[in-house]
Amino acid sequence: MSDTTLVFIVLGAILAAFVWGRIRYDLVALTALLASVVLGLVPTSEAFLGFGHPAVITVAAVLVLSKGFERSGVVDVIAEQALKVGDRLLLQLLVLTGTVLVLSAVMNNVGALALMLPVAIRMAREHDSPPSLLLMPLAFGSLLGGLMTLIGTPPNIIIASYRGAQTGDNFGMFSFTPVGAAVALAGLLFIVLLGWRLTPRREGQSSAEELFDTAHYLSELRVTEDSKARGWTLRELHQACGEMIPVLAVMREERRHAGHAFMGVLGEGDVLLVEADPEQMKLLENKAGLTLGSHEDGDETAEAVASDEREDSENARQVDTESLQLVEAVVRNDSMMVNRTVGQLRLLNQHGLHLVAVARDGERLKQRLRDIRFQPGDVLLLQGDEGELGESLATLGCLPLASRNLTLGQPRMLLLSVGIFVAAILAMLLDLLPAAVALSSAAAISLMAGILPLRDAYQAVDGPVIVLLGAMIPVGQALETSGGAALIAESLLAFGGQWPPVATLVGLFVISMLLSNVINNAAAALLMAPIAASLARGFDLSLDPFLMVVAVSASCAFLTPIGHQSNTLVMGPAGYRFGDYWKLGLPMSLLVLVVAIPMILVVWPL
Repeated sequence: MSDTTLVFIVLGAILAAFVWGRIRYDLVALTALLASVVLGLVPTSEAFLGFGHPAVITVAAVLVLSKGFERSGVVDVIAEQALKVGDRLLLQLLVLTGTVLVLSAVMNNVGALALMLPVAIRMAREHDSPPSLLLMPLAFGSLLGGLMTLIGTPPNIIIASYRGAQTGDNFGMFSFTPVGAAVALAGLLFIVLLGWRLTPRREGQSSAEELFDTAHYLSELRVTEDSKARGWTLRELHQACGEMIPVLAVMREERRHAGHAFMGVLGEGDVLLVEADPEQMKLLENKAGLTLGSHEDGDETAEAVASDEREDSENARQVDTESLQLVEAVVRNDSMMVNRTVGQLRLLNQHGLHLVAVARDGERLKQRLRDIRFQPGDVLLLQGDEGELGESLATLGCLPLASRNLTLGQPRMLLLSVGIFVAAILAMLLDLLPAAVALSSAAAISLMAGILPLRDAYQAVDGPVIVLLGAMIPVGQALETSGGAALIAESLLAFGGQWPPVATLVGLFVISMLLSNVINNAAAALLMAPIAASLARGFDLSLDPFLMVVAVSASCAFLTPIGHQSNTLVMGPAGYRFGDYWKLGLPMSLLVLVVAIPMILVVWPL
């Protein structure tokens, strides 16, 4: 069997696994790399050279610098101003989408979205409007902003490095700006003036209480002298019931103890604030002997108290999220929680987090918490210590969605962070240092200056993306060295040989954009770059316009929630469904195509 055939088999398996989505993309890429080595497609000595590739180093450095911007307060200054726009929807869209667009140009676009997402949700809640009207434009804005500079998105870094390998001269920091800025501006105007009308209006998603309907299930259970649970710990209570029923608080002698932090034993007169449905309430009564109603209920019968409790919960009772230290968080694509359960993760024992509820596709899941396998985009309601919540969520790979307390940082650190970044950009523009060295130096100086703690820097480096890039670079090179890319290019030339090169560019754009909607955009760029180069050689034309087509199209995953992490992150908080994205995404894709191709031909002639 020829090397070309083997490469196509490996690539076919990769694409199938990416689309299937049950195995995380970094593991798929690593498996593909090892398979390519075993099959002789990648020399053993070059198997892991991809992890030292300039593109990989640059991506890691950008992630660290992005975290430094957040830590120093640069982004918070912008976010603070964004919250002052008032209640006019068009102005909110303009400020939020425009802000994330600009931020995405100078930092990782997922990081920019993660910083502005809580601001958008807070804005929606303050003005009692559905977040669904703001979040999809915000996600698409982060994709558009990444088009404008070398460091805005991994595909730009990959394409720049590929051009360097082919011609000896990389694309520069602002080589992408003329085309990217034109596309981004057109996309912003479309979203603000017309596109927002194509986003679904999901009512009832503007608050944690509405999304999770927590108040409906909130009840008080009293430990009596005859209760089996007297002398039990909360862990023993859960074991006796056979499932994790959220105990939000234990009230003893007018003092409230957070449920996740209560390590003592239950005593007579204790009142448990539990979040349970009627079936679970009956289970707690039968297995633990707990009685509905607080200690003030006296000799009322359980039936009467139960009736009162249900009436109270339906009419007036609300969750005091601040005093109970509850936080909403969305599961990221690369989270360690994906496809795992509460028990497998040991959320409480290992991470100090108590799972209260889970929402998916805008609706609260009714199944038992212990049986839920988390998926990207799930919105979780968690309880934990305020001082440790941020670190625990970062470790798990979750993005907090609660109202964001803006911390402006120290002015000295803010200015220093910006100054270090500007110095790195100047070093790149003046050809003093290559991008990987300049940005890595900036990241190292930021760490030594104390802008970002070393631990936060390691957490900022997106491990799955680094593994994906490091593993897929040799596989992409195998596509070229085996003759596979040339074979695909020859087939395209034979099919459209009578067409002008512009038509081929359009076809290349469409194929690359469709591919980016089902697999990671970095993987799409790695696979399409060799094909673009082969097409350029087949036409005997300049390589640059073909590579620019791949750079733009690989970052325009507007049709599905799985094509880019930005799209997935807003799915749960806004209550979007899979089919919602193409309604705004298809016009956006066509707009990008119509604007990008002429701009590429003007800036990068054939």
